[in-house]
Amino acid sequence: MNDTLNSNTQGFDFLATCIGSVPYLDVEDVCERILELFPRAPFWPQFVNRSPLETMILQFSEGLPFLELVEEGKALSLRRDNLESELVSFYEHFLGEDLSYFAVGRKYSRGLYEVADAIRRKGEKYGPYIKGQTVGPITFAAGVSDHAGHTLLQDPELLEAVVKGLSIKALWQVRKLEETGKRPILFIDEPYLSGFGSAFTPLEREEVVKILGEIIGYLRERSQALIGVHCCGNTDWSMIADSGPNIISFDAYEYLDTFLLYPDSISRFVHSGGAIAWGIVPTFRFTGKESVEALYQKLCGGLNRLRDWGLGRDVVVSRSLLTPACGMGTMTPALADRALDLLVKVSRKCRDLF
Repeated sequence: MNDTLNSNTQGFDFLATCIGSVPYLDVEDVCERILELFPRAPFWPQFVNRSPLETMILQFSEGLPFLELVEEGKALSLRRDNLESELVSFYEHFLGEDLSYFAVGRKYSRGLYEVADAIRRKGEKYGPYIKGQTVGPITFAAGVSDHAGHTLLQDPELLEAVVKGLSIKALWQVRKLEETGKRPILFIDEPYLSGFGSAFTPLEREEVVKILGEIIGYLRERSQALIGVHCCGNTDWSMIADSGPNIISFDAYEYLDTFLLYPDSISRFVHSGGAIAWGIVPTFRFTGKESVEALYQKLCGGLNRLRDWGLGRDVVVSRSLLTPACGMGTMTPALADRALDLLVKVSRKCRDLF
């Protein structure tokens, strides 16, 4: 585990923010609501229903080599012609830290620009954080294949380029978020790791730790951003902790019990300065009938377990964030409204009572 976390994550005190995707269409209205609901840590929304370019993998594909849009611009495919020349050009831009070459364009991320611009205009109303997100390199590589069905995960040379490309794109995003005057929190989203350990996962534990550690280390060497790893399913949480993030983000509604199967790793992570983003409001199984009190009690079950492991009350409080379990892009707008309302109220209740 990275030993440089120190006290970077102290003082969260059940701060609320979100994972990224939303079901809405009105960019300006939604961004304004986000700033109102989450003034301490606004997040920029991914409008996945507005354009396929805002979906997880396509959104971060600009500037990466050997890729082409297929299925009428709704998916990516691995293209192997001119591979060597594309890699040479890519590494020239990467090694030169040509951040503008790896920018995430406005048509790929309307929410990023809208939220960042709004905070820059009225920064005194918000802070101290601004939260962003990027697709994780493992999820990206698993989601792109060639015409024969071979994914980027199966090609070590191309996988290495993906890790480096997403690292520098993440750095561009951090620089963009820093322009607001707030400290960036950047989640690396790795839903693919929900299947880690199955027969369909070609990577070993050490490879996952190395890949995540590379992008985390790249960002940490070049910025003061707080880096989180988000996985919305069950995985090896000791593996995530060992990759060195500042924050571990998980679905605390569905997977609290399995997360708590790693007491030694989680205790060491929090003791070393790491924070936990408790995804306490369900998304995929959200019914709209959930209550603040029920979610609060469920959260307390997890918080109390950490205290049973010897983590002090103040430590647990100061290193806890609250989020939805995952992105809300698959929800209806009405249910997403209800989920956001619950999240804000649970956060407020925790801050009042702890």
